[in-house]
Amino acid sequence: MNYDYEMEQQIKNIQEGSKLLLHACCAPCSSSVLERLANYFEITIFYYNPNITDKEEYDKRIAEIKRLISIVNSKYKISFLEGNYEPDKFWEIAKGLEKEPERGKRCYKCYHLRLEETAKIAEEKSFPYFCTTLTLSPHKNSNWINEIGENLDKTYQTTYLYSDFKKKNGYKRSIELSKEYQLYRQDYCGCIYSKRDKREE
Repeated sequence: MNYDYEMEQQIKNIQEGSKLLLHACCAPCSSSVLERLANYFEITIFYYNPNITDKEEYDKRIAEIKRLISIVNSKYKISFLEGNYEPDKFWEIAKGLEKEPERGKRCYKCYHLRLEETAKIAEEKSFPYFCTTLTLSPHKNSNWINEIGENLDKTYQTTYLYSDFKKKNGYKRSIELSKEYQLYRQDYCGCIYSKRDKREE
């Protein structure tokens, strides 16, 4: 399925200014996603990333997202919502999968953990739509992410917005915007295993 096309079709049928809960992993990934969506939705960025095991890194990413929101131009208001910091939940889903490579089974469970919390909060706070910036990264499996979102759509009272934000040079644009806004750009996903693999690389 062409998830980028599916998103565009969804947007055509959405009332402009509808509220969207956008799960975000960091400011650089959020930058080009906001550029693409902020003229259609009133967005609340939801920062829920229990995979980030270094608290200093976790807090640094929060600060950068808040700074990005304060300087980016948008048609509709952009808000910020911080989720609970729950690294124990990540350790639980990662058990037995410590040696999995990036894009492996551990990552699938991590996508699910973060997206389910997003869907849950979207339902609790009456957001009509939820989405994630995770599909921007070429290191993430967009098919898995969209399949998870589609399944959660059936469980929670909120609608998943399909995406493949790396399309239409989305990832390249995020690099350009990171330079323009002088954003801190980390070199690993966030978990201790991706950090380990990056160092070994």
